[in-house]
Amino acid sequence: MPVIYSTALQSPFWLPNGHFQSIYPSLFRKTPVPYVRERITTPDNDFLDLDWLTATKSNHKLVILSHGLEGNSTRQYVTGMANSLSQSGYDVLAWNYRSCSQEINRQVRFYHSGETTDLQLVINHALAKGYNDICLMGFSLGGNVTLKYLGEQAENINPAIKKAVVFSVPMDLGACSTNIGEPQNRLYLWKFLRTLKTKIKAKSALFPDKIKFESYSQVKNFWDFDHIYTGPIHGFDGATDYYNRNSAKYFVDAISIPTLIVNAQNDPLVPYQSLPIAVIETMSNVTLELTEEGGHCGFRPRQVNKNGAYWSEQRALAFLGHC
Repeated sequence: MPVIYSTALQSPFWLPNGHFQSIYPSLFRKTPVPYVRERITTPDNDFLDLDWLTATKSNHKLVILSHGLEGNSTRQYVTGMANSLSQSGYDVLAWNYRSCSQEINRQVRFYHSGETTDLQLVINHALAKGYNDICLMGFSLGGNVTLKYLGEQAENINPAIKKAVVFSVPMDLGACSTNIGEPQNRLYLWKFLRTLKTKIKAKSALFPDKIKFESYSQVKNFWDFDHIYTGPIHGFDGATDYYNRNSAKYFVDAISIPTLIVNAQNDPLVPYQSLPIAVIETMSNVTLELTEEGGHCGFRPRQVNKNGAYWSEQRALAFLGHC
């Protein structure tokens, strides 16, 4: 499919660049969702909190939403999408990664950019409930997880999984780790590391022989965090090994279902040049749409429709197809 350089999204004049277009929705967009929470137990005796939104006029199709780094099911890009999908007849399952539902998880491990076994567990849970028409959707880190999962499954993917849509995806984890350390992005780096530090402190209290909080003094950027914590905790030989084994760019060429990847060219966190554009150009079932504007998981249009939907939500519905 072609790589599309799109001008379809026109941002408000008062959000003049990628930073504003990323930060404004995060701070000011309020989209409450009447989720019903379900907790499931993992095979290693941990838990995942799943938030369900069932459409009033359901078409018995399900969309599974995977959030971004240090996010959860209540982030505006998740709730906005959940509302739009529900209004169009889709049931929604927004799941929270281990440690991301306001309660620290039970095991040493938590989550990372390539953790697909928990996504598989969530999919299996949905299949057991009788859904046989499922679409996957991911945002930022959740987009990388989704694409990696699709690539791992390749032609063996469950036929119930019909399509996938992902937004603002860091498909090259190493490049994005370097980019967020640039001076203009230090605010994002500080924000992420602050919450991750809190989790490492809690984890070290639970597992003092396996996680050393005192090592956090060495963390100055994402590479440090991933080299000291993410990699070793999850079985990788440091940050570089973790990035090389989990970046979606190494898996995308095996995807076998219709998939839409949407990234903004002015995304401050994901340089669009780091995306595997040449690979995707050769694929028949994967489309990469590069919008000029939108920031990172922002995509606020100049005019919001009567339902409050952002451009990303309208684009996702168009790709999935209305019921």
